[in-house]
Amino acid sequence: MLHKLALFLFITTAVFSQEKPTQFSLVEAVEFALENNYKGLNAARDVEIAKLQKWQTTSTGLPQIKAAINYNNWLKQQVSLIPAEFFGGNPGQFAEITFGTKQTLNGTVTVSQKIFDGSYLVGLQAAKVFLEISENAKEKTEIELRKMVAYAYGNALLAEENLKIINSNTRLLERNLEDLTKVYENGLIDLESVQQLQLTLTSLKSNQSYIERLKKIAYQMFNNTIGLELNTGVELTDDLERLIEIYTSLAPLESILEAENVIDYKIAFNDVKGKALLLKLEKSKALPTIEAFLNGGYAGNNDRFEFLENSQQWFGSSMFGVSMKIPLFSSFGRSALTKKARLNLEKSKSTLKDVSEKIRLEISRARSDYEFAVEDLAIKKEALTLSEQIAYKNEVKFFEGLTTSFELSQAQRQLYTAQQDYLQSMLNILIKRIDLEALINPPHNN
Repeated sequence: MLHKLALFLFITTAVFSQEKPTQFSLVEAVEFALENNYKGLNAARDVEIAKLQKWQTTSTGLPQIKAAINYNNWLKQQVSLIPAEFFGGNPGQFAEITFGTKQTLNGTVTVSQKIFDGSYLVGLQAAKVFLEISENAKEKTEIELRKMVAYAYGNALLAEENLKIINSNTRLLERNLEDLTKVYENGLIDLESVQQLQLTLTSLKSNQSYIERLKKIAYQMFNNTIGLELNTGVELTDDLERLIEIYTSLAPLESILEAENVIDYKIAFNDVKGKALLLKLEKSKALPTIEAFLNGGYAGNNDRFEFLENSQQWFGSSMFGVSMKIPLFSSFGRSALTKKARLNLEKSKSTLKDVSEKIRLEISRARSDYEFAVEDLAIKKEALTLSEQIAYKNEVKFFEGLTTSFELSQAQRQLYTAQQDYLQSMLNILIKRIDLEALINPPHNN
């Protein structure tokens, strides 16, 4: 019985430990996403593939060794006709003769080495550029992933704060309605005043239900973004107020203005390098290719399969050679391909200039949006303070009979709107700062 009880307690403890929410700060969420989000994982795999591709290209210019074994068995040997007079026969007649044995077995080993190949040299450079492109793509993916995590984290916190505020407003309004109902029952106010407050409460409860659903979806989106199962229990340890305090106190990023530091510029620049290599490749096709080889082998002949016997004779052979292939005339096909590659390179250079100008414009706009978001937060905070004061004064006046229920309802709705606007302005600071950092791509010290 004690063993069963111990087993039950062990299982219960294990289940509850598995259900314990996973805690994440924003920094921890980003780190977790970089290691577990499928886009981040695939980007890292692409870099590894590029490294292997680089070695694959390099290896084609290193010595290549090939071995071959050939076994032939004539089911019916080929017959050759030889003039019979060679063997003392009559002129004009032919003798039927078969050459060689019915079975042959030979093995060869060949070593080859490129001596000069222009396309190989270009291929080595292209493999290096391809690796850079993959690394830039990984960096771009990580930047976008940081943005996505910050957005998802912020939206989940916004849903939490929204729910706290609407729950507080609901409890306060329920108490007011309860007090107002008692006043009505004593015949001191009319029914319309109670109904007006009930209408406001109904609207508030509807929003409460909606926010609860939004919160669930926000957490599911957060889980999906960082690479967790949708319904995994998580706890966010940062709060919106703290994050906004951090993001509004950061340096203004004035020192990082060069477009060359932006990942989109690096990607466009790598495209120029790639197009330049394609042009070089087309030019290299007009150059000769030189390759050397050395092979050696043994051959055995027999009328029966006795190649494994000690009596089998083997005849060795070896050969060394150098081959050169010289392209002479391609009916101007190579010329057309070279001109095409040159035009593509010019297009790529023009695109790079356009990307550079657009990046500078985007940096300027992103900085302006962030600065406005900071200013807007101060305005929304002031508006919230005023709305709270107005709502409180109208509530006092209403219970003193100095204002109507309609005016009280208006003041309450104005307060609810100001609360939502303030929360949204807080989230906007987080988003605009993340957008600016993602664009400028400053170093991250997580």
